[in-house]
Formats: sequence, structure tokens, C-alpha cells
Amino acid sequence: MPQPISRRRVLKGATAAGTMLRIGLPALEPMLNSHGNAYAAGEPIPSRFVLWFNGNGIPERYWIPAETGADYQLTPCLAPLAPFRDRVHVVSGLDNPAARMPGPGNDHHRSMSGLMTGTPFTGRGAGGPSIDQLVAERIGASSRFRSLQIGVCQESHGESIHRNMSWAGYERALPPELVPADLFDRIFGTRPRDWMDRKKSVLDAVREDFGDLNRTLGQSDRARMDQHFSSIRDLERAILSLPPDYRGAARPEAGGDSKDYPRVAKIQSDLLVHALASGQTNVATYMLTKCQSLVRLPWLGYTTLRHHDYTHTNADSPRAQRILRDICRWHVEEFAYLLSRLDAVKEGAGTLLDRCVLAFIHEHAEANMHKNNGLVAVLAGHSKLVKGRHTKTTGTMAELYLSLASVAGAGLERFPTAGRVLEGIA
Repeated sequence: MPQPISRRRVLKGATAAGTMLRIGLPALEPMLNSHGNAYAAGEPIPSRFVLWFNGNGIPERYWIPAETGADYQLTPCLAPLAPFRDRVHVVSGLDNPAARMPGPGNDHHRSMSGLMTGTPFTGRGAGGPSIDQLVAERIGASSRFRSLQIGVCQESHGESIHRNMSWAGYERALPPELVPADLFDRIFGTRPRDWMDRKKSVLDAVREDFGDLNRTLGQSDRARMDQHFSSIRDLERAILSLPPDYRGAARPEAGGDSKDYPRVAKIQSDLLVHALASGQTNVATYMLTKCQSLVRLPWLGYTTLRHHDYTHTNADSPRAQRILRDICRWHVEEFAYLLSRLDAVKEGAGTLLDRCVLAFIHEHAEANMHKNNGLVAVLAGHSKLVKGRHTKTTGTMAELYLSLASVAGAGLERFPTAGRVLEGIA
């Protein structure tokens, strides 16, 4: 019979530098009750909340399904979600009224501030706390990190509202971590010199503790721990194989940066899954590209212009629309990858995906027009979410957030530009 262990158990080891390494554990059977739906002490398995963003908007004809309800057809941009069709909910028709309030900045500035905080752009940043931080106040206090901010593509116009999606308060940005090695350090505690020189794994510091724990586990949990450790080691190898300029945030070249962002995106997603699975955080934001994205996309064969340029250069022509279709399909591919990794982690009677409230959002709908109404969100994950359909609504993004916060257990009563909780979400 497996011995009970605390859900807060971590493996700790001192590194050569004398600092502490922390390896959080996934939910193992001795931590749970007999039904696998709560911890043994009666504490419920927590819900998680993840906002996933990419900039510039979408080509609506290739993104938004023509049909509503359960029989909608996946559009070319949404095709990568086919394996998760019954576990996602496409919600269109959402409004961002704060983006139309008078004030400084261009449409991207105003839309981004309104999207994340429901408040107007101040000229220096967002006018209030972002929704993820309000959720983190309710469900993030018990975890090691109240929230994590993660990013991938580095190109930016340079202004704070372009670079950041999380805000602690008025003009108080929480920058995303763009460098996989630094995110690894933050989650696992430290990166000793031997790890930098590829001589050993950070796991070497906790192997003795791991051996003691492993002897107390059942067969299925031993396999789960082996998988957990193997995936950490795979992440180490992937990070160490990145070019040297990923040891620090590189300044983008004037003509745009053409790094292997699909590879970096998957590493960052894997690190996020580890943080969520091991209880190190319950709340995260993931910024695939910046607001008003300037990324070049050589892996798609598009090197002439940057993403934002493609949204405005003959944008209504068939060729330009096909380019935007391909760019946005890549965005969805990366979101689908995150869903697949979450679904691969068993947690109690379900998977980690079943405990995550995920929303994939943009600052605009139709990119060329800078539309801040008719926005689309892709919801995914949590067992309490309505899924497997496309819904057209007349609500605001803020009202959607109140609905999602309720599912995540945050219980927010209000958020700027929200007048109600949207029906048909939970």
C-alpha cells in the first residue's frame, strides 16, 4: 500500500554553488483520495488559469467558422485543433469597448490595454491590473509563484504596452520571461556551472531524495515519476542545444529576427506544463508574439515582410490573405501543442488539461482594420467549461473573463467593462 505523502512535497538538493534546487512533484496517487478527485486531506485539486496570446489579429474568413453550434466546421486556421475539437469552444462576437475610449496611442496600444485590463491606455502603459493578476489574487496565493509570465518572440516596437500582457496595476508591467534557460532556472531553482558546461543534469542534486521517495510509491506512480524526470532531462537537452544568443534576451536586429521560434515556443510550453503540474503556479500568461507583432517567419517561407507589415500590405488581396492564414495557423499549432502536453499529464481521475481554464486571445479581430469588436477567443480545457461548439455572442471580453474566472474558482464580482457573466460558457 503506497504511503501517504503531502501534495506540497518537493525534492530539494544543494548544488555545487550552495544554492537550492527544487523539483516539484506531479499529483501522485498517495496524495489523492480514493476517487482521484481531491487530495487525501480533503483539499480539492486546484484549477489553473492560462491566457495565451498572439498579436495583430486574424484573417476572419480563414479563422471564424461560418456555422454555430456543435456542427461547426473547423476553418483553415483552426484545423490544428482537430484532435481537440470536442474540448474547445470558439466564441466570436466579443467586444472590447475600452479600446474605443478617447486617449493617447494607436489602435494597438488602446486595444491591448483594454483587452487585458478593461481600462484605457494611459500613454505609458495599462490603466489597471490585468485579469490574470486578479485571478491570481484568488487562486495563486498557495503556490510557489503567484503567477508566471512567459514569452517567445522578442520583436517589439519597444513600448511597454507592446511588450507586456500582464499588469500588476496602473502602469506596472510584469514582463514575460523570453529566455528558456532563465525560465528553467526560475522554475527549478538554479542552474549550476556544471549544468552550463553540459557535464551533469540538475537532477543529479536530488537523485538520493528521489530514490527514497520512489521506494514508497506504487508501480504507476513510479512510472509517472520516471516520465517526470525524463521530461525534465529532455528539456535540459533542448535548452542547451539552443544558439548561444538565447542565454540572454537578444536585441532584435533592425530588419527583424528570424530565430527558430517554433522550437523555442515548444520548450516554453513544456516548462509551463511542468510548473502547472507540480503546483508551482496556478496562473500564467503566455505571449507567443508581441502586440503589433514584428516577427519574421522564415520557417513558413515568408521573409520579405514582418507579420505586422503583412496585415497591411495589400491585405485584402487573395495572396495576402493566404499568407495571414498560414501565419495564424502556425499560432494555432503552437496552442494545440500546449493542449496536447497538458492532456498528457495524468492528474487524479483526469488530466491536467481537465483542470486548466485556457483562453487564446488577440488584441484585434480582422487585423487590417484593427477591429476591436467582433473579437474571437478559443476556450479549452476545464471539465466545467462548455466545449465542442462555436458560439456567437454580444458580450465583452471582460464578461467572458468573469465567466472563466468563475470556472477557475476565482469568483470575481466585477471587472472594468463587464456588466454580467456570459451564459453558455460554464
